[in-house]
Amino acid sequence: MTPKGLDKLGLDNIGKVYYNLDYDEVIKHTLERLETKPTALGATTVDTGIFTGRSPKDKYFVKQPPSEKYIAWGDINQPISPELFDELFDIMKKELSGKDLYISDAYVGASPSSRRSIRFVSEIAWHAHFVKNMFIRPSAEELANFSPDFTLYSSGNAVNKKFKEHGLNSEVFVVFNIEENIALVGGTWYGGEIKKGIFTMMNYWLPLEGKLSMHCSANIGEENDTALFFGLSGTGKTTLSTDPKRRLIGDDEHGWDEHGVFNFEGGCYAKVINLDPESEPEIYNAIKKGALLENVVLDEDGNVLFDDNSKTENTRVSYPIEFIENHECTLMGPHPKNIIFLSADAFGVLPPVSKLTKEQAMYYFLSGYTAKVAGTERGITEPVATFSACFGEAFLPLHPTVYAELLGKKIDEHQVNVYLVNTGWTGGPYGVGHRMSIKDTRGCINGILSGAINESEFETLPIFNLQIPKTLEGVNTEVLNPMNTWADKEAYLETLKKLGTMFQKNFHRYDDAANASQIAQAGPQV
Repeated sequence: MTPKGLDKLGLDNIGKVYYNLDYDEVIKHTLERLETKPTALGATTVDTGIFTGRSPKDKYFVKQPPSEKYIAWGDINQPISPELFDELFDIMKKELSGKDLYISDAYVGASPSSRRSIRFVSEIAWHAHFVKNMFIRPSAEELANFSPDFTLYSSGNAVNKKFKEHGLNSEVFVVFNIEENIALVGGTWYGGEIKKGIFTMMNYWLPLEGKLSMHCSANIGEENDTALFFGLSGTGKTTLSTDPKRRLIGDDEHGWDEHGVFNFEGGCYAKVINLDPESEPEIYNAIKKGALLENVVLDEDGNVLFDDNSKTENTRVSYPIEFIENHECTLMGPHPKNIIFLSADAFGVLPPVSKLTKEQAMYYFLSGYTAKVAGTERGITEPVATFSACFGEAFLPLHPTVYAELLGKKIDEHQVNVYLVNTGWTGGPYGVGHRMSIKDTRGCINGILSGAINESEFETLPIFNLQIPKTLEGVNTEVLNPMNTWADKEAYLETLKKLGTMFQKNFHRYDDAANASQIAQAGPQV
């Protein structure tokens, strides 16, 4: 098939067009072009070059009406002029003109009323493989009539050598022109820029239609009950949402419209550093023909050395979601019954599980809290609090309160239960206490999903005013109230106050927002 609309790409002397290749074809291309290598597991692997992660300081939006009035401008959403965009687009067009191209048409968003049609244009085959894995694949009939709503061009060779003159950060540019429905990913081959670039656009489009876009995983139980899992890296979002008793809707990006919850993607993009087949068998078993590994190290026999981080800690694998045996084939579920916020609290003061009011849910959603353990840097001897609005601030073009208000409305409309689950430390902070056992965390999750937690008697955590169950089947009763696990109760209260103050300080960023003072009352009161 030849895609319609090649004349609209703005490219000259296009060579051969490889359009929506099937898996055998695209894998053959990547191997013959020496872009990838075979592995003993059947998957292929690619090195993404000097960039093994995203370049957040190189992300820009074209500042122009009408989108400029909606975008939350700042360090995350940086502006460039339409004239500079034209210059960068010229760089991209010169790089891609006169070449054979890989063009992939795909959908983002499983809900027919909310999905977008996206065209991806690249000069390398493995990008076509990545897109095939990560996005929703149209049928042959849909491809015959495919008309893109948005086009993303990518080329690691398209570098901006005049970036200093332009006042930009580096030769890399990731640029969104909302009015022209174009994105440019130049100067980096990293596939995650493509994935998160389209996620960023869904985070712009959907809220303006009254639909919530979310950085979360989702699954669905035998009773057709949907659960959402929000959490920053290291909190257990992927692990805890992968449940043999529940079908996986998706592991990372979702929308919530008038019909319910739906996956944006058609695949998964999992970290594989230190991947253990016993603790994460679903991911390990998905690494087979069709899966695409990134930046892993192989031995001479093609075996993947999962514990080797010499290239990067951010080793990854992409694969179609059907590689997960227990997945929801429609990629959709009804309105959620339960929402779970995951925080790895390295201060060791938050309960393993607590039930939130709607106002508390909006507060902790806007806070997006987790804590990283003390690093190897000299002088850092205690945990470091990390706040990322809506558990995904790097991908939010609009003000965080837009997403929080939508969440609050949907909680009210659908009577959703919301919980805060601490997968971090208990018995003291990092270095004194110990990590919450996976058994107790699973017990908390099971109690939420079964509804057993609603039969519990609750008590109130001081300062944070969180409602915590006194007993919960499958969970060690002693750990439910974190104060019980600390030998020094005064030290516990002091640390609780300290963390509460950090929350309050972070939340001052919303002082100018409507209802901010009301929502702040649902947070810690020090």
